[in-house]
Amino acid sequence: MSREVYMDHAATTYMKEEVIEEMKPYLTDYFGNPSSIYKISRKTKMAIDESRMRIAQTINANADEVYFTAGGSEADNWALKGTALANKDRGNHIITTAIEHHAILHSCKYLEKLGFEVTYLPVNEFGIVNVEDVKKAITNKTILVSIMFANNEIGSIQSIEQIGSICRNKKIIFHTDAVQAVGSVPIDVKSMNIDLLSMASHKFYGPKGIGALYMRKGIKVDNLIHGGAQERAKRAGTENVMAIAGMGKAIELAEQNMNEERKRLTYLRDKMIKGLLNIPGTKLNGAEGENRLPGNVNISFESVDGDTLLMLLDSEGICASSGSACSAGALEPSHVLMAIGLKEDLAKGSLRLTLGYKTTEEDVDYTVKIIEEAVNKIRDNKKKWK
Repeated sequence: MSREVYMDHAATTYMKEEVIEEMKPYLTDYFGNPSSIYKISRKTKMAIDESRMRIAQTINANADEVYFTAGGSEADNWALKGTALANKDRGNHIITTAIEHHAILHSCKYLEKLGFEVTYLPVNEFGIVNVEDVKKAITNKTILVSIMFANNEIGSIQSIEQIGSICRNKKIIFHTDAVQAVGSVPIDVKSMNIDLLSMASHKFYGPKGIGALYMRKGIKVDNLIHGGAQERAKRAGTENVMAIAGMGKAIELAEQNMNEERKRLTYLRDKMIKGLLNIPGTKLNGAEGENRLPGNVNISFESVDGDTLLMLLDSEGICASSGSACSAGALEPSHVLMAIGLKEDLAKGSLRLTLGYKTTEEDVDYTVKIIEEAVNKIRDNKKKWK
């Protein structure tokens, strides 16, 4: 019987038991609409306020700068579209990178249809954008820079504080998609000069369908969803209290365990990378050391089809990915891997393994062993059919 090993935490995480317990009362006892004034509704309003405070404390923001959304994609869409439309009188130029999540890239393409100009900056072979390239791309029409904190496929962490400083000095709004980073690495929106930041609960052991957008006080951002006066009249719709309560608890737990968990995952990550690189014809994708998310491993195998590899791993109880979950099933190679200079065949032979809270050293050893066997099997079959 094969083991069951989950190696796709970048796609989503399970909910911790403490998070589920935090959510339960809002399913049954305190189900009132937070906009009402009776007791059970006041309880739900208090839960929202408590979660907002927990999130704000984690990123060193003020509670009234945190707005709940339906997830990371909505937060990204709101940040880009809302900022562009609210500041179009100042200019029409946006700067981002070629390796952003599709929630950013597709929002930019939409804004281009509305007459905005977008510069897509290249990255180096490790997936890092040159800070000087950001500076040089700025024009007198630039109103927004959006650069992800850490990449969802290859785990590379950008120089956010430096980029934020450049934008602050130029009085340009700076947004970062921190969906993969929140809960994994320390973030301080004040010292890092971040104006807007997106996050999603299900990346740090909270429920799906809930996220948040940090919006620095004074930043002009138009509403994305119109209707009622919820979220201080910034985002209409009855609040998902149960999920909000779960997100608040999840981020609190992530913050409490962050230092210890970073060290543990970094050790397991490096052990896995070392083991996989012992397989001939392999290449690590992304940055190394502190410039990489603690639990991210992305590696390419020569003469191997990534989808076939994933199926073989699945048959042995290993859940992994060949890219981001949002682009699963796509025929084209990863835009991230192509942007860092991989040839198409090598990009299609890539594997993303992302470790998490329950990952053990035994899981790492087992996964490396099964991958080596699967890679050899695929290559042997290729030789037979040539």
